[in-house]
Amino acid sequence: MNENRKQILDMLAAGKITADEAERLIAALERAPIGDAAGAAPLARKPLPKYLRVVVEAEDGHGADTMTKVNIRVPFQLLRAGVKLANFMPPKARMQVNEALREKGIDFDVSQIKPENLDELIEQLHDVVVDMDNGRAKVKVFCE
Repeated sequence: MNENRKQILDMLAAGKITADEAERLIAALERAPIGDAAGAAPLARKPLPKYLRVVVEAEDGHGADTMTKVNIRVPFQLLRAGVKLANFMPPKARMQVNEALREKGIDFDVSQIKPENLDELIEQLHDVVVDMDNGRAKVKVFCE
């Protein structure tokens, strides 16, 4: 066990930090660059993506040979701010959103979204690319 992890567990045992704080600290340690056993410089890591990109090209559908193109680039900072603002949503509105999601077949509670969960999601999306082509429309979702 490395020294930092042991210090975190000691602080938890002494009651200086909560279990949630300890969990976040340990997660931060795991995300930190790691040096080799001899204490060499940390290994380089890819920077986290800053944007979620959605690109759509589809036939217009009006019989013409025109294409509709959509290119959306959403900053992850905007998503983080939205997650934080969701905490201020009145309970009645939160219940209505959850019910509307359930009606669409999505069993999800918006009150469970936390900024640290979003950071974990962003980290996992780092190398994910969704690329769909059905002959009439092309959709690509990726991080950059």
